[in-house]
Amino acid sequence: MTITDKSELKTGKVLVEFWAEWCGPCKTLKPVVETFSNENDNVKVYFCNVDDDSEMASAFGVRSIPTMVYMEDGEVKGRKVGVVPPAVIEELVNS
Repeated sequence: MTITDKSELKTGKVLVEFWAEWCGPCKTLKPVVETFSNENDNVKVYFCNVDDDSEMASAFGVRSIPTMVYMEDGEVKGRKVGVVPPAVIEELVNS
């Protein structure tokens, strides 16, 4: 899901994947994150295209992609950079 209202990031458990159309590793990670999203109703998952919203990428200190940022009630709890297996995403949101 694309972020349309940034206030959506301030409540509950949220995972944001920062990506770009031209990024090969992002294309590899996206279906893994989509599967995670489908299997975890308790975590809102959003995708942020860094080319379309560079301001948000900058606000979260994203320097390379793909980057996943995990938040709880608006507070950043963790991040992972690069292509990771599903178990690492699970660990990120359950740590």
